[in-house]
Amino acid sequence: MRNCCPNWRTNAAPRSERSHTADEALVLSHWLERLQMTDLSRVVDDPAVWAPIHRIAGTLDKALPELFAPDYDRRLEAARQRLRPED
Repeated sequence: MRNCCPNWRTNAAPRSERSHTADEALVLSHWLERLQMTDLSRVVDDPAVWAPIHRIAGTLDKALPELFAPDYDRRLEAARQRLRPED
């Protein structure tokens, strides 16, 4: 029997894709790293959320060469400044 839907996988949920600006990705990656270094059970009360948190963090980490730049702290702070709302 031929499979009519070759990309269909059992127990696989549809994937969600979201584009981020470079600044958003850098700031979010840093925040997720800090979150993962805490006791997640104290911050996130549903263990089902832990795997997606780790997956999102890992995806961002792979996509951000800035994480290894010698001036990472400066880049992070500049990204934060650009993302903060103006008063």
